[in-house]
Amino acid sequence: MERAVIFGGGDIDRDFALAFLNKKEFRYRIGADRGIRFMREQGVRPTHIVGDFDSAGREDLEYFQRDGSIPIRAFQPEKDVTDAQIAVDLAIELGCGEIWMLGGMGCRADHLLANIRLLGLALKKGAVCYLIDPWNKIRAADSSLSLAEEEQFGRYVSLFALGGQVTGLTLTGFKYPLSDYTMAGDDPLGVSNEIVAEKAKISFRSGVLIVAESRDHADHGERCR
Repeated sequence: MERAVIFGGGDIDRDFALAFLNKKEFRYRIGADRGIRFMREQGVRPTHIVGDFDSAGREDLEYFQRDGSIPIRAFQPEKDVTDAQIAVDLAIELGCGEIWMLGGMGCRADHLLANIRLLGLALKKGAVCYLIDPWNKIRAADSSLSLAEEEQFGRYVSLFALGGQVTGLTLTGFKYPLSDYTMAGDDPLGVSNEIVAEKAKISFRSGVLIVAESRDHADHGERCR
């Protein structure tokens, strides 16, 4: 399965991102608009660049244009999709079943909410997409899954229904278990659970879940910014 990493326009923690890139191999590295600034500054060569470039610096775009071998898809700012969605669609077009996005969170709550919905859109097209930063790893799931305690990203696991009800939700190996629960789209019950077994299982009959693994700033040694 091909894997892609997208550099989005939100804040990207340098140390975390570079360590993350060293841990995983990516066939494709896609710069989305302002994300190419980080790539240029840190010497990460994109395989593709997309966006309307309303927030990327002219010098950043021109730097990669001079390379001459990097495909660049430019769009008008007045469009019906976000730069992040264009990047995700490109990764899927390139055959990627696993997509990771750096710079998909940050200060803009509207962009974060849009990108969380983008996780569900990617899932419908057959790809698992993750938003990741030093404090969170977020994905969408449409089938049951297990989380190993030794591999969990952070201390907390939160679950929310996306786009409708999740039925038959059953949690085992968690501090707060559930059995055959129906979770509505406006139900916050799933926030801040914890794994208490070697392996925790999340099972459900129908719907789409947002699965957010999170760590507090105290667990990471610095405050979220």
